[in-house]
Amino acid sequence: MAYFEHEGCNLHYEAYGHGAPLLLVHGLGSSTLDWEMQIPALAAHYRVIVADIRGHGRSDKPRERYSIAGFSADLVALAEHLKLGPVHYVGLSMGGMIGFQLAVDQPQLLKSLTIVNSAPQVKVRTRDDYWQWFKRWSLMRLLSLETIGKALGSKLFPKPEQADLRRKMAERWAKNDKRAYLASFDAIVGWGVQERLSRVSCPTLVISADRDYTPVALKETYVKLLPNARLAVIADSRHVTPLDQPERFNQTLLEFLQAADLQSQDH
Repeated sequence: MAYFEHEGCNLHYEAYGHGAPLLLVHGLGSSTLDWEMQIPALAAHYRVIVADIRGHGRSDKPRERYSIAGFSADLVALAEHLKLGPVHYVGLSMGGMIGFQLAVDQPQLLKSLTIVNSAPQVKVRTRDDYWQWFKRWSLMRLLSLETIGKALGSKLFPKPEQADLRRKMAERWAKNDKRAYLASFDAIVGWGVQERLSRVSCPTLVISADRDYTPVALKETYVKLLPNARLAVIADSRHVTPLDQPERFNQTLLEFLQAADLQSQDH
């Protein structure tokens, strides 16, 4: 367990294994624990770095407005602190949004980009969009984090044999700092870099669960805007694919990373 400071905020990270650097970034309201099923498999081949975004996990939770660009700047500072050079980046959900932000702002920092169950923008356009966001926003303010964690657990891990994952989800969610959680949620709404995706030059893998919150078709649309991207759909999975289909996820990711490494050797 290690910490570094960026702009007055202490940020928690962990590093495992040796080799080319591989940075794994979690989703909203989560932490480095999103990757517990990946670290052993990936650290056999790479130097794996997992980080808690500010406002999350063991990182500080400053009372301020958060932004995707700010989260991205924290990770640039982490890469500089560890003298990583270009990294393989993997981001889940909000971590994917941070990855897109990094890829359009600092393309030279990425060796490859893997986006898991995410999107390059969260625009609120129609009346229905506004209603859906308002509903989520209100519920998050009204309900306790424990209640939200239980509801999320039963939605994301509905199978009888997933009881352990449901319990973990509820426990982990309850540990969130509510104000930081809401500030992070606010950072997502209205954010977007979709119009700049042509700048993402590195090999890109978009992983979509077949039963993610947003349809596979949405991912197909933005994959076409990325110069060097392909889509992998993982069956019988919901939003947290690294936890509900770890073997399939790890295999898909490792094959992509090894191909990206070969590609970079050719250039």
